[in-house]
Amino acid sequence: MTGRPTVVVTRRLPSPVEDRLRTLFDARLNTTDAPLDEAALAGAMRDADALVPTVTDRITATLLGTPGRRVRIVSTFGVGFNNIDVAAAREHGVVVTNTPDVLTDDTADLAITLLLMVARRTGEGERLVRAGDWTGWRPTQMLGTRVTGKTLGLIGFGRIGRAVAARASGGFRMRVVWHDPFAGDDAASLGGERRISIEAVLQESDFVSLHCPATPETRHLMNADRLAAMRPGAFLINTARGDVVDETALVRALREGTIAGAGLDVFEREPAVSRELLAMDNVVLLPHLGSATEETRVAMGNRAVDNLAAFFGGSAPRDRVA
Repeated sequence: MTGRPTVVVTRRLPSPVEDRLRTLFDARLNTTDAPLDEAALAGAMRDADALVPTVTDRITATLLGTPGRRVRIVSTFGVGFNNIDVAAAREHGVVVTNTPDVLTDDTADLAITLLLMVARRTGEGERLVRAGDWTGWRPTQMLGTRVTGKTLGLIGFGRIGRAVAARASGGFRMRVVWHDPFAGDDAASLGGERRISIEAVLQESDFVSLHCPATPETRHLMNADRLAAMRPGAFLINTARGDVVDETALVRALREGTIAGAGLDVFEREPAVSRELLAMDNVVLLPHLGSATEETRVAMGNRAVDNLAAFFGGSAPRDRVA
């Protein structure tokens, strides 16, 4: 290869990251921040040496098999890579990397934020004040649920799940139980009480927080049966991926009082959100803010750039997943 590698970036990234990309590569940046359609992505596959997509870009087997494909590495901006057909990437000899580690604390913080918001009805209360409908303090107004001392169940006990456990058990003196079929034997020493089945966690928990990856096996992991296995007064928190929850079943469970409420940062058909959820006061809805701090988004971008720099420098990228 002569000259600097050409890198197509599918969305706007924080300014320090874009500046670094310009310095190191022939960077084709998305100045409009509009999502690229499939034709534009196919064009990038033919015209660039590398692609930097985000979790909202679907990098399919068809795209990876684009005739005349030039792209040799897909350095995704995000820890999740379920939007990329990694089997097809391997088949076509395309390297795939992600950006783990750097978003753990911020996503854990947001999970706790959602837990507190839905338990203490803070979203509902803020809407009441903004609408000018608050008539003053009274003893029975908007009674919520205590968090301190309750039981938190974690589905997934990786980096983020463990960070949530530390916050919950330390700051709020919560009992933590968890399920993770992939956790190593040392996981029990890292906090909480391990449970063999998801159902055991659901039956014991006042709050259930999801921290599992999005895979074909975890799609609709929280279905009607598992929602029914939760305690009637329990709350579901999701900062993982939207399709881990069967949203139709969740709406039914909330409407019928099967569970008390939900705090959601991700949605099954994102960015679309069901009208039923939008109308419910016992649900907190956030626009996928899990890693949305300046510090973390810059760190994620730099991690993606590091992976590109290693690859084109002839070294193994640190975060290779395919």
